[in-house]
Amino acid sequence: MTAAARLRAAAPDPADGLRAHCEALRVHADRLRAAAGELEQQGPPAAPFRAEVAALAERCSTAADGLALAAARLRER
Repeated sequence: MTAAARLRAAAPDPADGLRAHCEALRVHADRLRAAAGELEQQGPPAAPFRAEVAALAERCSTAADGLALAAARLRER
């Protein structure tokens, strides 16, 4: 077996890496949503802060969806 063939055989599956990152982003989104819900801060600054955290959680979820789609497409090849 050549060195190049050994490297290809040992290379991790890119789809597995995408799925791992997808799962990490979903965990972060869940944690952000939970933290926003448990925020004890009150008053005028609290609502915009909660909204910003919720928006960040949504961006994490959207990115996770994109990674899941990319992983699925890699599997189809």
